[in-house]
Amino acid sequence: MEVRILGDPDGGPPVDLDHTRFSYAGKFVMSAYGKAVAELDGTVVAAIAFNRDRTDEAMVWFRYLTVRRDRRGEEIGALVATVVADRLLEDGVAGIKIAVNNPYAYETCYKAGFGFTSEETGLAELVLRYPDEGSSDRYRDGLIRFLDRDDLGKEEQRFVEQRLDRDPPQRRKKTSD
Repeated sequence: MEVRILGDPDGGPPVDLDHTRFSYAGKFVMSAYGKAVAELDGTVVAAIAFNRDRTDEAMVWFRYLTVRRDRRGEEIGALVATVVADRLLEDGVAGIKIAVNNPYAYETCYKAGFGFTSEETGLAELVLRYPDEGSSDRYRDGLIRFLDRDDLGKEEQRFVEQRLDRDPPQRRKKTSD
């Protein structure tokens, strides 16, 4: 898999994703975000949009992480997030944050090396940071927050409950791919 970074935290070229195959496809045409795409055999299978934090120039936010619908569940999201985060750190960024609104994204980001900060946005999103500076206990703390939500579907609830009974998932190793 080839991961290409397009632009930087201050902006980048538009990326045209098929809205029938990718969530948040319309957000990738905005030039205010830097982007990264992951390609297999010349076909985009995942993308990340990111920008600089407005209050801390050294921090970057992953705004949107999307994996093509027919490729979900293959660990592509965690791989791409790890590769892009590591490259941004190599370029001098102090850290990366992401706000997630569902337990699937939460687990994907945890596998990529992000950790729950115990913060939430005003939009019922949990904030995670890379590199993770917390303990594995915080993984469970974040999962429990999802159980407190009224809008959690039955599949999401089952997903969270199963994970509360296990050790946290394995994390990807840092990569320079």
